[in-house]
Amino acid sequence: MNILLISPNTLVIPYPVYPIGLDYVAGSVSPEHEVQVADLNVVSLEKLAEILHDFSPKIIGLSCRNIDNTEAGDSLYFISEYKQLVSWLRYRSKAVIVCGGSGFTMMPEQILSSLGADYGIIGEGEKFGLLIDAMENGLEPAQISGVISSASSTGTWVPEPWRGRSMRAFRSSASHNRFYLDKGGMLNLQSKRGCSFNCIYCPYPYIEGKKHRLLEPDKVARMALELEEAGAKYFFVTDSAFNSDITHSLAVAKAFKAAGVSIPWGGFFAPVRLPLEYFTVMADSGLTHVEFGTESLSESMLKAYRKPFSVPDVFAAHQQALDAGLHAAHYFLMGGPGESADTVTESLNNIENFKKTVLFFFFGIRIYPNTTLYTIALNEGKITADTNLLEPVFYQADNIDRETVESLVTARVGNRINCIVGSGGSEGAVTVGKMHDRGYIGPLWEYLIR
Repeated sequence: MNILLISPNTLVIPYPVYPIGLDYVAGSVSPEHEVQVADLNVVSLEKLAEILHDFSPKIIGLSCRNIDNTEAGDSLYFISEYKQLVSWLRYRSKAVIVCGGSGFTMMPEQILSSLGADYGIIGEGEKFGLLIDAMENGLEPAQISGVISSASSTGTWVPEPWRGRSMRAFRSSASHNRFYLDKGGMLNLQSKRGCSFNCIYCPYPYIEGKKHRLLEPDKVARMALELEEAGAKYFFVTDSAFNSDITHSLAVAKAFKAAGVSIPWGGFFAPVRLPLEYFTVMADSGLTHVEFGTESLSESMLKAYRKPFSVPDVFAAHQQALDAGLHAAHYFLMGGPGESADTVTESLNNIENFKKTVLFFFFGIRIYPNTTLYTIALNEGKITADTNLLEPVFYQADNIDRETVESLVTARVGNRINCIVGSGGSEGAVTVGKMHDRGYIGPLWEYLIR
């Protein structure tokens, strides 16, 4: 059976993101089937039409990684683009269309209905292999737990963490690899699934589960070597927070060094209390970029967000990263429950104590179902059970509006080169693209450090 997997994500702000999820989906397919991947960053619609004609897939898998870009100030909505793509595919192919991905899992019934696809996979994509087996044997795929169809009755669908075998089918010869290697040399890596944190706005625990499922450090290191051998000059660990399991992350870093991984890498980190040698071990394994999900430097807001750290913890983790010779950036998410002019000012005052960093500011928090923020907004009457959350809806604090938060921040830090509002916009993406074209690698925000 011929199977075509499509990555429709063409967002390159702040930089292109390799579609790692489709590697795992492809890895779930039995060897007797032939799989092709079409990444719309490199495949035009004209080329895609040729693939449909020549390859004649029986099943098309469509990755809905994101519903939108989560930015209130420059909001982009992707569902309409996916819908147009499905209609385009329907006109040119009789293949069964299956949707999945993290974005799809957040609102599966609504997205399946909106797109007009045949089936949807809730949760992790390895169930795609089960769906193919069912179709090949004349069985109804919707009988598989976590698979829904356009004919399914409505119900409450909860992702079940994948407990079966996971295999990443990374192909060094894949045509789309060159795009990412030429645009910063960045490929992606995963060391675990699940998130043990309880941040009120984050859908990760719902999508992947609240308990960690750890990959063997040696296996992660072998994958890092594969990426390096394929030409990667940098890799990014896509875990929700690499250090949410400190012991495991240290073991992975040591495995990188033992395996001889020689390219730099980065990842998301929580500024929690860490062993004194933590970032020294990380740096020794090749880590160069630390992206902290700090969100606020107001103690009351950190508590409101249910963050597992305090303001002193943030500065301690930051200093540990600097002492290890690492680049450190902090991301702020302002405007949540309890935000006020006082809490914004508290954060801004504390920001003045940072040394050698880049700060990214985002205003307004996207409300997603199955998060604590959704329940808060519902109880506060900011949304109702009938509110359509497919299109971006952002939380509005009682004591300050989003525009005032942004004006307070920009008045204080607006002219500083190391303070970025949002992801940098199209102008920033152009600059990053030019630097990548000149051979610079990685995310490049280190050049803004002050």
